[in-house]
Amino acid sequence: MEADRLFVLDKTNTRLLYCTYQRTKNNSIRRMANTMYVTHKREDGTYQPLKEHLENVAALAEAFAKSFHSPLEGRRNGLLHDIGKYSDKGQARQRDPEHTARVDHASAGAQEAGRLGDVHAAFAIAGHHGGLPNSGNEDGTLGARLQKRLDGGDDPAAWKTEIQVPKETDIPAWVQKEPIVGAMYTRMLFSCLVDADFLDTETALQGPQPRGGYADVETLLQRLKEHVAGWLESPRNELCRRRNEILARCLCGGTDMQGLYTLTVPTGGGKTVASLAFALSHAKAHSMKRVIYVIPYTSIIEQTADVFRKILGEENVLEHHSQAELYEDSRDADDQEALRRRLACENWDAPVIVTTAVQFFESLYAAKTSRCRKLHNIAQSVVIFDEAQTLPLPLLRPCVSAIAELVRHYGTTAVLCTATQPALDGMFAACAPELKIREIAPDPDGLFDFFRRVRFVQEGSKTDAEVAERLASEQQVLCIVNSRKRARAIYQMLPEEGRFHLSTLMTAVDRERILKVIRERLKDGQPCRVVSTSLVEAGVDVDFPTVWREMAGLDSILQAAGRCNREGKNDPAESIVHIFTGEGRVNAGLLLRIAPAVEVLAAYADMNTREAIAAYFCKLLGNVGDRSLDAQNILQLEAKLLFRTVAEQFKVIDDNSLTVYIPTDDNAEDIRLLRLEEYSRGLLRRLGRTAVNLPQYEFEALVENGVIESHAQDGFGILLNPEAYSRECGLDVNSEGGAALFIM
Repeated sequence: MEADRLFVLDKTNTRLLYCTYQRTKNNSIRRMANTMYVTHKREDGTYQPLKEHLENVAALAEAFAKSFHSPLEGRRNGLLHDIGKYSDKGQARQRDPEHTARVDHASAGAQEAGRLGDVHAAFAIAGHHGGLPNSGNEDGTLGARLQKRLDGGDDPAAWKTEIQVPKETDIPAWVQKEPIVGAMYTRMLFSCLVDADFLDTETALQGPQPRGGYADVETLLQRLKEHVAGWLESPRNELCRRRNEILARCLCGGTDMQGLYTLTVPTGGGKTVASLAFALSHAKAHSMKRVIYVIPYTSIIEQTADVFRKILGEENVLEHHSQAELYEDSRDADDQEALRRRLACENWDAPVIVTTAVQFFESLYAAKTSRCRKLHNIAQSVVIFDEAQTLPLPLLRPCVSAIAELVRHYGTTAVLCTATQPALDGMFAACAPELKIREIAPDPDGLFDFFRRVRFVQEGSKTDAEVAERLASEQQVLCIVNSRKRARAIYQMLPEEGRFHLSTLMTAVDRERILKVIRERLKDGQPCRVVSTSLVEAGVDVDFPTVWREMAGLDSILQAAGRCNREGKNDPAESIVHIFTGEGRVNAGLLLRIAPAVEVLAAYADMNTREAIAAYFCKLLGNVGDRSLDAQNILQLEAKLLFRTVAEQFKVIDDNSLTVYIPTDDNAEDIRLLRLEEYSRGLLRRLGRTAVNLPQYEFEALVENGVIESHAQDGFGILLNPEAYSRECGLDVNSEGGAALFIM
């Protein structure tokens, strides 16, 4: 037998000793002295025992994986993930991380999982620091990691002196049925492992953190019931009574089995609170963990989260989108509630999550540890997909596949919530034929009849000047067009008294200020003529007697109609939505949606019916073609276990935009800190209220013209020429540089 020496610590975790061990002929380890292997050097110079860390992570991962019936598999991952630290080099790195080169400690655990025939664990362990690798044998792939020689100072065999890994596991039989099913399972195991690893490391190095402590689902449901009790007892009118019918049905969500649902509620039917009622009652009845509300636009996340906070308590609702991930704000360090919110963004352990479709789906197809930590907390949750018709067409098949997998195998109930259901029955049937889609709303056809408040009139082709002339003849009117350029042009042709403009070239602060004035003028009967891009269709609560809508997809037209006679105070016959075709060329993406809308408008006397909406989406999906519904071949790549490639290719928004911060009197100090590169999550979140996003080509043109101070390497710029931004119209992307600069 051969004897080796190893640096170890004594029981006080403070003194280095040598320990001798022997390797027997069958490669097992015989301990020759009292040995302590360590990890995680603390600030006070002490260490966490490695065995303790592995057992803690195993226990956490086991608990997490129970959500999808794989606790033993979760435990195996936890026990094996850091066994590479048992090597001489591994222990040297743990003892003196500041002066010792990094050690590949993940390959050892992956190789042991491979010897056990467990490819899912091998992927998860191999990627638990650097992210899930691709399959294959090239550098960086799982195959290369499994073939790596681990001898000499890299030999981790001493792990067998402390750790016993169960040879039996509990991988569900369904995992082997399809490669794509196995891919999602691997990513879920990876989520359990990396979250458990982060949590135990956090506790070891920083002590207990302000995590958890939320109200349970039963308490949240009771708060919701108390909030709506007055509505249900004393409806003010027939409109409120019909909304109550929808709400009362959703409050019975506990009687519905877990699965896949639609909630088809016309605009004005109160679907936001009703869908929350279904989710909470359903979660309580089935002992589910949380409610996740997926919203297509960041512009309406905040208002939805605010509604939920008022009902459920601010501490129980987590608002999570890209801005919430940026940087930790040092000024929040002593604010335990702010710290808890930041920590909850890491793994979604709050009971109610309000997030974006970008955050949700890109996490489900991610490879990085930071993006995948939260995934296991989607299991056993109710997920509401608000405005489901906005799921991105080029990624529609992967999105549907992911939803189906969550419902089939991870105890998730999914609800497609919209007034314009996107006709996904065939797509769900193709990837999960056993799933049955059930409608929640009571008598949805009857609801469409009742909530019909407008009449549609087709106006044909109109120039911008002709549209402006018609708008000027109205006392109160909303016009929605397809481009920022057209919105500004028509706005400038209107009488100055009572004219307003809305577009994404305006900051959130200015949009909100103008919307407040608009609502006041509408209420007071004052002249109010608004020209907007489609942003006003996304959950903006305004009520005009007349709406003009440039030709677009049928779902967009119906969303625009939801801003007309919203409260049903006027005669539907006199509440007209004018549909017109604007001048100039239409981009290919919009034309793809316009073509089936034109067909439906010609074929159906009433476009605002479930039948017409279904026909529109069937034509749209047919025109797009099956291959274009997975334009990046995500499902093929996923089936080949090319995790890293999938993560690179799956982008809900192909976003090359850059942020431009607009200096104001109120944000001068934040702009100063920005220039000093003192970035923090809080700083960028505050500045986000006074920012606009531009495509890269527009950003670069304004930089060249001296309008923007470029920090493109960090993804932003700062406006230099104050004349290029107006509080009424926003940033002029055609502006030139000027001598007048903001002085900070």
